[in-house]
Amino acid sequence: MVSSRVSTSAAEPAAGSGVVVRTLPFAGDDASMVAAMRAGNRAAIAAFYVRYEAHVLRTLMRVLGPERELPDLLHDVLVGALASLDELRDPRALKPWITSIAVFTARTRILRRSRRSWLRFLPWHELPDVEAPTPSGEVTEALRATYAVLNELPVDERIPFALRFIGGMELVEVADACGVSLATIKRRLARAESRFTALAREHPALSDWIEGGARWGTPKKR
Repeated sequence: MVSSRVSTSAAEPAAGSGVVVRTLPFAGDDASMVAAMRAGNRAAIAAFYVRYEAHVLRTLMRVLGPERELPDLLHDVLVGALASLDELRDPRALKPWITSIAVFTARTRILRRSRRSWLRFLPWHELPDVEAPTPSGEVTEALRATYAVLNELPVDERIPFALRFIGGMELVEVADACGVSLATIKRRLARAESRFTALAREHPALSDWIEGGARWGTPKKR
């Protein structure tokens, strides 16, 4: 079993002794990491950020597209998760739980953004670093058009569509992230796909793909 205890010296070093007390990196699984974070283990908290920062950022980007507030939203999700850690019933389900927090945060952002009636997309080269290849000009334009179409969808259809067809998540994962039943998510996806297809035909960057029978990254598994 990997210990989650913080490494310290046997006794407090004398003032001016030059002894530096360091914390060992945390290497436990999610369940042990949650237990350690609840106990205030700083190494576990640091490991939590390292382990889930990229995942949360990808989830936000898939739902929202590129925008300047992504770093702030990322911070909100991670800090909010730490603050509400006692609400996590099954520590082994840390990843789907934090995914649902990211989805809820993105949903709130979409609703606020639609009320303000403005949107400022970031150039792709200014996006926060994630593990993804640099898109070509054609793909970049298609991505912009995709999110322009998604902006026209109701929020409860847009989010599962983005998670399923852009993020490649399984249906059960999408349902869990959205906090609804599998049957509900299937209905929402069906409506979202129908709306997206109709609207995408009006965008030159997407119409050829749609008319050619191309799909938008639909996972093979059902």
